[in-house]
Amino acid sequence: MTNALAATVLVVEDEAPMRRFLRSALATRGFRVVEAGTVREAEEAATRTPPIAIVLDLGLPDGDGLVLLRRLREWSTTPVIVLSARDREDDKVTALDAGADDYLTKPFGTSELLARIRVALRHTRAQPSDEPILEIGPLRIDRARHEVAVDGKLVHLTPIEFRLLALLARHAGKVLTHRQLLLEVWGPGSAHETHYLRVHMAALRRKIERDPARPKWLATEAGVGYRLRDQ
Repeated sequence: MTNALAATVLVVEDEAPMRRFLRSALATRGFRVVEAGTVREAEEAATRTPPIAIVLDLGLPDGDGLVLLRRLREWSTTPVIVLSARDREDDKVTALDAGADDYLTKPFGTSELLARIRVALRHTRAQPSDEPILEIGPLRIDRARHEVAVDGKLVHLTPIEFRLLALLARHAGKVLTHRQLLLEVWGPGSAHETHYLRVHMAALRRKIERDPARPKWLATEAGVGYRLRDQ
């Protein structure tokens, strides 16, 4: 990974064996690892040595990791990947709405964690994205002309479909919750109208996926939201 030898990852986890496991997994990829076992230690570490990414457990002895996440988001855009034993959909949605870039439930695989970190870092380097043309896989999205091409062929999208796809493309690789999508595309009055999303996502898949029943690019995060894969 680019500049990995100079890159610091902050691991916020109260269980020492899990911290050792994460340190080993990240160090073998060339990362420098800083550890914190409490909310207070994590805040101090994030301020003292700004990391390029934060791996955050939610169950901390002096407070909920969500509290830490919200405090961090007041001043930092550092990617945060939540690791938690909490596997309910509501917990995932709450963490993502609070500003997490991704969410993994325990137990998890090292390769998956590293992949999620890579995606979060790519997304951070690409933001803010003011480029008029976004290219992801077979998709070419011209935001100035409101045109979308798939494998070089123009496809017709409705205005809502275009806004939805453009929003997902701007955050390619990142999960966007139902609430985030509804607020951005439809506005505050539609924050709970998830059926809107289902209808328009189904229409989008029919237009841009080779096999809408087995989508390669527009991925569903069950009960949470959607993600436009970036590779």
